[in-house]
Amino acid sequence: MGTLGRAIYSVGFWIRETGQAIDRLGSRLQGGYYFQEQLSRHRTLMNIFDKAPVIDKDVFVAPSASIVGDVQVGKGSSIWYGSVLRGDVNSIRVGSGTNIQDNSLVHVAKSNLSGKVLPTIIGDNVTVGHSAVLHGCTVEDEAFVGMGAILLDGVVVEKNAMVAAGALVRQNTRIPSGEVWAGNPAKFLRKLTDEEIAFISQSATNYNNLAQVHAAENSKPFEEIEFEKVLRKKYARKDEEYDSMLGVVREIPPELILPDNVLPDKAKKALNQSS
Repeated sequence: MGTLGRAIYSVGFWIRETGQAIDRLGSRLQGGYYFQEQLSRHRTLMNIFDKAPVIDKDVFVAPSASIVGDVQVGKGSSIWYGSVLRGDVNSIRVGSGTNIQDNSLVHVAKSNLSGKVLPTIIGDNVTVGHSAVLHGCTVEDEAFVGMGAILLDGVVVEKNAMVAAGALVRQNTRIPSGEVWAGNPAKFLRKLTDEEIAFISQSATNYNNLAQVHAAENSKPFEEIEFEKVLRKKYARKDEEYDSMLGVVREIPPELILPDNVLPDKAKKALNQSS
């Protein structure tokens, strides 16, 4: 960003600050009726000068997540509550169908002991578990990073590899395809089974489906949310045996029914009942 761009950015910043100052002054002038509402400065998407996030329209970004700077997120991915993707001193690239779960942190390296300048690259259909930390590393397609795992600069997790929950993967470590690494520091534990490899892909699909429900819920206006509260109270289910004794059949309104792709067992149950 050149000198003119920085000047315009600064003017915009000071106009916003002036608006908040006027709001505070107006509150004080109300005297005995004084009430000041604290406005949150949180922004889900935030640029750093000319570095701005590029997020596909089909991505679910939770309201409490933060995506900052040079970050790209592909179609069908989801960034969950409390997660931070901070691409300020380097870039972050997230592929399609990937889920970065609650309270995870993804950052980048401007410099380190090895002198490498490293972005963070996360491939397609990757699952990053809750509270994981990824720093200047590469996670290839359909890999799995467990809850609370830490991946340091230069780490490469190959396709269909798994980092166990709570593992600390040291700098410049490569985790080969089809292997599970665990511990602090992380070491080879065993080979993945075919079922576990299949689970990695299924996990990404499950989170993609669940993200659609959360996206829909977060986009509802206040009036619709309050209306659904009334419906839930009205159609609250009692014990099935209790209802059968009274001969009561309770119909659930369509607004309160989750889609089958979130509750796959529901579709199987309905199919068994019909046959």
